[in-house]
Parts: sequence; C-alpha cells; structure tokens
Amino acid sequence: MDLETLEHIARQLDPDAPQRASLASYVMEYAERHWSGVEGALAFVQQSHPGAGLAEHAFREEGRPISEVLSILEREVDTPGAHGGSGRHFAFIPPSTQIAGALGDYLAASTNKYAGYFFAGPGAVRMENLLLHWMARELGFPQGTHGNLPAGGSLAHIIGICAAREAAGFKAADTPKICVYLSDQAHHCIAKALRVAGLGEARLRVIASDDHFRMRMDRLQAAIQQDVAAGNRPWLLAPTAGTTNSGAVDPLEECAHIAARYGLWMHTDGAYGAFFALCEEGKQRLVGQHQSDSLVADPHKGLFCPFGIGAVLVKHLDPLRRAHAYAADYLPTPPDDLNELSPTESTLEFSKHARALRLWLPLMLFGVSPFRAALEEKLRLAQYAWEKLQSLKGFDPVAAPQLSVMAFRLLPPSGDPDAFQQDLLANLYREGRVFLSSTRLGDRLCLRLAVLALRTHREHVDEAIDCLARAYKQAITN
Repeated sequence: MDLETLEHIARQLDPDAPQRASLASYVMEYAERHWSGVEGALAFVQQSHPGAGLAEHAFREEGRPISEVLSILEREVDTPGAHGGSGRHFAFIPPSTQIAGALGDYLAASTNKYAGYFFAGPGAVRMENLLLHWMARELGFPQGTHGNLPAGGSLAHIIGICAAREAAGFKAADTPKICVYLSDQAHHCIAKALRVAGLGEARLRVIASDDHFRMRMDRLQAAIQQDVAAGNRPWLLAPTAGTTNSGAVDPLEECAHIAARYGLWMHTDGAYGAFFALCEEGKQRLVGQHQSDSLVADPHKGLFCPFGIGAVLVKHLDPLRRAHAYAADYLPTPPDDLNELSPTESTLEFSKHARALRLWLPLMLFGVSPFRAALEEKLRLAQYAWEKLQSLKGFDPVAAPQLSVMAFRLLPPSGDPDAFQQDLLANLYREGRVFLSSTRLGDRLCLRLAVLALRTHREHVDEAIDCLARAYKQAITN
C-alpha cells in the first residue's frame, strides 16, 4: 500500500466536523436516555451468562454503524448487573452518576491534556493540586499537605503506605520486625497494599473490634506494648473512618494519641467515610480524622463522581517524594517551587489522565453547598432507614448506622438464619427493584444496606423497606 492509501484509511480514526457531530449526537442521545430512565429502571438485572454476547461481535477489519455499536453496549454491558446511577442501589458502597462529572470526563478525554508532569500540562496539574488543597482544608489538614488523585482507594493506600515506609527509613532486612496495626474490620486492600509495597513479611496485628465493630483501644495498646517488649518495631496504625462491613468509625482521636505516644504513622482508611466531614453532622462523627499522617478518601464514593477517582492526603512531602519521584534524561528538571508538585512525583502512575475534571467541573458549576447537603441527607436517611427497618417482621439489629451503612438480619420463624438471608437476597435480586448486599459479622450472615447513592432519597428508602417486607413474605412461604 502506498503512503496516500495508508493515510486515507488512517484518517477514518479522525472524523471531520460533520462526522464528529453525528457520532456525538448518537452518544449524547444514548446518555440522555440513560439519565431519563434512571428512576424507572431496575436497580439490579439478573441474567444467565450476562454480557456473554459481546464475544459474538468480534473485532473486524471494517467497522460498524454507531447505532449498532450502541445497541450492543446497551444490551451486553449497561443492562445486566447493578445500575450505577439508581437511587435504589444500596449494595456495597453505592456508586453515583452525575451529569457534570460525566461531562468533565468527556472533556478530559476529548482534550486529552496530560496531567502527570507540570511542564507538559501545567493547568491540569494545578487543577489536581487545587482540589487536593481544597480537600485538605475541608478535612482539617494543615497547610503544606500534599497528595494525589489516583484511580481509587486501593492505589491511594499504596501511595500512603509507601510514603510511611520512606518516612521510617526501612531497609529490606527490617521488614520481619515491622508491625502494622488494624482492626478485624479493616478493608483487605490495606494488607494488599502492604504486600505490593514490599512489606508482605511485616507483622500484621489484627486488633479485635468491640460490640459496635470499632477497634478496641485496650487491645491496640496491649499489642503495641507486647511488640516493644519483644524488640519488634511498631510502625503503622491503620484505623478506618467508615468500615465497609458496617460503616463503623474507629476511635480516631484515641488512635491519634496512641500513634503519637508510640511514634506510629497513622494511615486512615476514609475511602468511604472521610468526606462526610464536609457536613457538620459528619464532622462530629469523624473527630480525630484530621490528625492522620495520611488519609485515603474516594471522591467516586463520598463526592458522587464517576468511578475512577480516589484521593490520598499526606502531611509529609519529603517521604512522599522519596517514594515516588524519579529524574530521567528525557524529563525537564522539577521546579524549585514544589507548591505545584507534579502528580508523577507522588504516585506510580506516569501516563496520567486529567481525572480531576470529573470533580472540578461539578464543584465549579454547583458549588460546595449541594455536596454538603447531599452528605447530610444520606446520614439522616440512614437513621430513617434504621427506624423503618425495626417495623419489619423478624428484624434483628446487628450494626446500627454510625455513618450511612447498617447491617441487620430478618430472622425466620424457624430454620437456618444464614440460609434465610440468602433466600431473601435471592428474592430481591430476582425482583430487581432494590439492590442490597450481604456481609458476615462474627458468625452471622447479615443483610447490609448502604445509603450513599446521589439519587437515594426518602421514597427510595421506603421502597427498599417495602421490597424487604415482600421478600420476607416470599421466603417464609417457599
């Protein structure tokens, strides 16, 4: 093939203005149908072999019409499973879709501005740093706090833990003596981050939780003292500001005092709960969070952004940079003024998407006030849901909401309670109107209801209660 022919074929990847407008109109129409249908759509669609039809549409040398492609997308990807924007999504930590965040992502992908290095994308880097400084102020962190906006909480934990590792100055030979303290309710991604950070041989001290699923401070102090006496090296305390299982908040202020007393780095997992501190009621429940050396918080949870934007705040710049910054012949020299720290100096990521736009645009368009109101609404809705649940037959309270997650069981008149919870969930999944999940607390399989989706309001909680009542009736008659 000659050069002109190759160019002609390659230009299909770069449509002209009328072609772009046509493609965009199809996509925007598809998105608008999604937005318009959110309220009436099922929260969960159960299918046999969901999405398997994708394999029937192999990539071929010639493309397909956009209408056909969007039809495949809707049928095989967007219909089965959980609805990512439903107000009746109460499972796991519910996701949200808000139009401004989606448009921010569209703009970021369209302009494709590089957000990793200040020299190449100064505005994109300033935007990320601006958001991090705003988060730090809102969450009570001191001036000079830095951080990063990675893809989510798991990567944010790796960043924070690597900074803590550098602050301690560990060598590989030190690892078997290093001690990490976290509760039996901590998320598994912390242990995973330790392994990825080269600290898999560290001594993981799993501290028992109390009747409210909060880390016990007496057990924590005893474990630290035992390690000191044994010649081990207490290093990292990882409390949780809102556990996944029950939404429990560890005693963060006491954790901070203990960390200071024993010289521990306090790395707090606030992926789910940290941003509740934007509202007054949430701030009161998260006292001590601001004393963390590093804090993980997910905007794609508590700030209702599309999936793919986490955050980590780190008070200490030097260990953060020592863990991640590298020089190379093909890179410009970093500026002396580190107020505009390049994100590549605080993460493993280098080809960095301008994901800050999915939060910056909503904040600019709507301001902070609606976010505060939405977070306070979710806290109050959780209390409302807990009160409504108590009217259901067989209600067995397990974990009242400390933030916006609760765990409970609906007990059968007779038989195995765990099997009955599974029957209840199966009934809910078949109906699909609401989407709940389960968890195990102690030796009990529990139902779990999390209030955080942007579109969850009182009528959606009421519908969830009604669906649970129906599922219970079906389960005891089967």
